[in-house]
This record gives sequence, structure tokens and C-alpha cells, in this order.
Amino acid sequence: MTEYFIQAFIYLTAAVVAVPLAKRLGLGSVLGYLVAGVVIGPVTGLVGQETATIQHFAEFGVVMMLFLVGMELDPKSLWAMRIRLLGLGGLQVVLTSAAGMAIAWWMGLQWQTTVAVGLSSRCLPPPLCCRP
Repeated sequence: MTEYFIQAFIYLTAAVVAVPLAKRLGLGSVLGYLVAGVVIGPVTGLVGQETATIQHFAEFGVVMMLFLVGMELDPKSLWAMRIRLLGLGGLQVVLTSAAGMAIAWWMGLQWQTTVAVGLSSRCLPPPLCCRP
């Protein structure tokens, strides 16, 4: 039982350190949580051996995050931004997917693999006009 408390302490400490640091750098809190997870997981190896146990908490966290985003969403402002969301957001998806597919094809991968790589390589930041 003490092992779970130690793991919880590591997670909470990493979050308490990383989120204010990310905010000070002008980044979002979600990015701070992601950086904290990378640092305590793959980089330092402090956590990560108990993936089956953590997976349930991670799924619950994603559900709660989606719930909070849905609660703060205003349908009128969403409708007002529909051109930017669908037009420029769709354009970003198409262009980054095409760029990822081109790079994968240039590396000599099969077309099925290039499609998978291209559709999963959409990690560019959103266009400047869509940032809050």
C-alpha cells in the first residue's frame, strides 16, 4: 500500500513543479502535465512499471478533461468560429498529413505505411489565427 502512496507523491510533485513552470514559459497547463509525465516516465524511469494500474486513472483523467472542455464550450462562439475551425483546421490536417506522407514515401515505405504515418504526424501547432 505504501508503494501506491509513493507513486502518487511522485505524480503530484511532478505536476506541481511542471505546470507552474509551463505557465511561466507561456505554455498551457496540459503541456506541463505532458512534460512532467515524460520526465518521470521514460526519461528518469521513476514510474511506468505499473502501466495496467495507471491506465484506469489515465482514462478517467481524459474523460474528466473532455467533460470540462465541454462545460466551457459556448455554442455561439463555436458557431462564430466555424470558418476558422473547419477551414483552417481542415487545411492544417490535410497539409501536415500530406507532408508526413511525402516524407514517409521519400524514405521508401509502402503506401499503406505512408498513409498511417502521414495521418499520425499532425503535430504542428495550430495556425496563428486559431490561437486564443
